[in-house]
Amino acid sequence: MPNICFYFQVHQPYRVKNYKVFDIGKDHNYFNDNSEGSLNNEWIIKKVARKCYLPTNQLLLKLLNKYPDFKISFSFSGVYLDQLERYAPAVLKSFQDLVATGRTEVLSETYYHSLAFLYSEKEFEYQVEKHRQKVEKIFGVTPRIFRNTELIYNNELAKKIESMGYSGIIAEGADRVLEWKSPNFLYDAAGCKNLKLLLKNYKLSDDIAFRFSDHNWVEHPLSAKTFASWISDHNGNGELINLFMDYETFGEHQWEDSGIFQFLEHLPEFVLANPSNGFTTPSEAIDALESKGSIDFFDFISWADEERDLSAWRSNVLQTDALEKVYALECDVLKTEDEGIIDDWRKLQTSDHFYYMCTKYFADGDVHKYFNPYETPHDAFISFMNAISDMKLRIRKCVTIKV
Repeated sequence: MPNICFYFQVHQPYRVKNYKVFDIGKDHNYFNDNSEGSLNNEWIIKKVARKCYLPTNQLLLKLLNKYPDFKISFSFSGVYLDQLERYAPAVLKSFQDLVATGRTEVLSETYYHSLAFLYSEKEFEYQVEKHRQKVEKIFGVTPRIFRNTELIYNNELAKKIESMGYSGIIAEGADRVLEWKSPNFLYDAAGCKNLKLLLKNYKLSDDIAFRFSDHNWVEHPLSAKTFASWISDHNGNGELINLFMDYETFGEHQWEDSGIFQFLEHLPEFVLANPSNGFTTPSEAIDALESKGSIDFFDFISWADEERDLSAWRSNVLQTDALEKVYALECDVLKTEDEGIIDDWRKLQTSDHFYYMCTKYFADGDVHKYFNPYETPHDAFISFMNAISDMKLRIRKCVTIKV
């Protein structure tokens, strides 16, 4: 009996503005909150709210009220929740309404949607705890399941997450790791005693997230009835169909005129028409299902691009240099005890900044262009490094004043 586990990532960064060398030492606002133009952070939040967040939340609430067996889950980056509080409180309220149904699970992650686990265990722990507190404050729930930024995962991360008290973790069902195994079962995280692992079925997830509006796709147009039949086909050879995707899939990446909302509206009806099918949250899945053994993720994987590795953020010298420079500031930044400097430094850790510096486009190019405010990866690097230079000046000035 396959159960669908719907998980949606909801995140928008504080994008770094076109920060010029002449701004260093004069302008300490690195982010384009007050910039003019269509890639202003507030403008983006409100645009996506109109196209995705509000209409999709309204539809999901309708489905949750109509189908008692329908369930979903979300992870919200802390910087996204901050922006909702500032720019779109109605959207935040609509998410709270979904969680209040009791059938919408909220997952844990790094507050700043960062790559901190790769560079600083202390910083990683801080961000996860800060995120947990934010979720408890806004939604009144304590997360049991963890998802790392962009589903970046390996065995060492799993051990760390178990030590922090989580029951489960979600990751990409990468073929090179699974080999002959199926992502459609629950597994143990290798090297852990109790941590359970839920793996994304990337084919079925990407049918919705990427191929849905592709007129050249052999299955276009995809109907909810057809997709539900693919779920039913796993009866006997799968217990858990993990459909993980960006929430912006609905209305933004797949526009309304593609039929994506009609697809989502009718999906529970056709899935539940087969009494062997159902829906589950990640926590329910780990409580109800038996593990089919452990899977060894000896190397890092992610859900990004065709490679499903770290190359979306660390494939060129621009990215590696920027990452090394920002994390090298950790001790000096924290010593300042200046909340503004510390918060700006953490916002500069957000993975999107390094994603915009990626030069390996090819088949994945369109994905890297989503809400990208820069004309070239080099432009993204220059603005970021200029901001780092200004931050160094602020740190020295703060330390001098203290002395």
